[in-house]
Amino acid sequence: MRLASATSTILTILLFSIACIGQNAIEYPKGYFRNPLAVPMDLSGNFGELRPNHYHMGLDLKTLKRENLPVSAAADGYIAKIKIEPAGFGRAIYINHPNGLTTVYCHLNDFTPALEKYLKDQQYKLEAWRVLLDIPSNLFPVKKGEYIANSGNTGGSQAPHVHFEIRRTADDVNLNPMLFGFPLADNTRPSVIRLAMYDRTRSVYEQAPRMLPVVASAAAAKTAAPIISTSPRVSFAFSSSDTHSGSSNANGIFEGLIHDNGRLVTGFKMDNISYDDTRYLNAHIDYRTRATGGPYLQHLSELPGYANSIYTKHSGDGSLDISDGLPHEIRIDARDAYGNTTSIYTRVQYKAGSVARPVAAGKIFFPRMLDGEEQAECEYYIGEKCLYDSVHIVYRQTVATNPAVLSAVHTIGASYIPLQDSMLVRIKPTSGFDLSNSGNIVMQRFSGNKTEVQKVQWQKGWAMAKFRDFGSFLLVVDNLPPVITAVGITEGANLSKASRIAFTVSDNLGSFSGFRAELDGKWLRFTNDKGRTFIYKFDEKCPAGQHQLKISVADAAGNIATKTFNFTR
Repeated sequence: MRLASATSTILTILLFSIACIGQNAIEYPKGYFRNPLAVPMDLSGNFGELRPNHYHMGLDLKTLKRENLPVSAAADGYIAKIKIEPAGFGRAIYINHPNGLTTVYCHLNDFTPALEKYLKDQQYKLEAWRVLLDIPSNLFPVKKGEYIANSGNTGGSQAPHVHFEIRRTADDVNLNPMLFGFPLADNTRPSVIRLAMYDRTRSVYEQAPRMLPVVASAAAAKTAAPIISTSPRVSFAFSSSDTHSGSSNANGIFEGLIHDNGRLVTGFKMDNISYDDTRYLNAHIDYRTRATGGPYLQHLSELPGYANSIYTKHSGDGSLDISDGLPHEIRIDARDAYGNTTSIYTRVQYKAGSVARPVAAGKIFFPRMLDGEEQAECEYYIGEKCLYDSVHIVYRQTVATNPAVLSAVHTIGASYIPLQDSMLVRIKPTSGFDLSNSGNIVMQRFSGNKTEVQKVQWQKGWAMAKFRDFGSFLLVVDNLPPVITAVGITEGANLSKASRIAFTVSDNLGSFSGFRAELDGKWLRFTNDKGRTFIYKFDEKCPAGQHQLKISVADAAGNIATKTFNFTR
């Protein structure tokens, strides 16, 4: 009886474990979703493609270089959300489906009339043009193939297309749409352009990789000669791209694998990525090479600060121990979502030798550790989730000459060292500064021709702000409000024949927010696609007669600008 009971218990546990594995497995139902466009599917971008500070999280569907093609629901479901923003998705629709997945359609122009009315009503209720609206499930049910919107070029789009995503509804993780069996032929292999090798006894941010030209053949590539390394531990990265049949677009690859003497070490796969993790692209690529004007190189090793990574470790993290001095036969596979594969072959061997290396300056910081540096007039703190690899951070202080600057210039690190999370910077203002006049002080970061400002918080005479990039930091007094410029409207104008009103806004430090328009004391909806021009198109909110329009906007320091116009409609 005891044996039978124990056997029954073990069987129950086994069945429960199998059930749990099944619940966590990712399924890609083939044929469930249709092409959301009526034109043949043709891609200008694919899932996992490398973009500045993020992975591309869906498919970019070409729209014949035109706007206003009809966009249809990819499957039965209901419209669960709509999003309006100046950059990013622009105008987007989210549809929830009965199979637990959500499809997202972005850079759209007009929605269906009923959905447009709902959107407008909610924007006026919230007094906000930029919105993310959760919609009750019973309001907008849709059938597969039902028209939902027109394609466009809104938001962060650079040319007409539809950005299309598939997500798990429960946790909002994006899945690779190429795995769902869409009608897209692909008989092409990825191309491998270059191979790079790193000395992994050093930080990847404190070296330039050794570039290895590759000689390509039909289905493979190899380095021109065996590699001799003076480092006992190395790793590799490669530049690779892929396309699909009939296309010339160089898109991203799906998978990369590295083998050492026939043993699979590690690999990455672009099958599912969360938006919470998309910035980790900066741990996947050689960020220093890219930031200094070089190509994208995809690491075949997992950096120690990459959390929730796209890598699978089979027999190591991808950094190879070659200290035995024997030849190591290396094979790297670049693969697309259809299984088309190109392999790169090389041989690497360690030979000890003296190599002159510059002594790294600055304090060393490590990933997954909270640490900081405290100087007399500047302190900075780097959190556990900031760094991807260990690196020396150099700090230096210089004198500011601009009278609007209330501190020294504090340079922390280098722009080619990426940060996943924000670091805290604390700066003490110039001695003698009256803290009672601290309301219009901002902290500015600059690196090259890039600048940003943050409103500061004060603590015991120190100004504090958070930044997600290294650079030079200083305190600036800003008493200048933003500048509001009318486009095609003057005081007392007769606008009875005009179709719209437009404004542009600029700021001396390049940072403003809180644009608000009021017509006769009531909020008026202005659009701001791509963050360029604020536009109101005349509608029922502005009937015939005399009107007063008030525009206000604020900058990061809290300076507020207002303009009032009287006009006739």
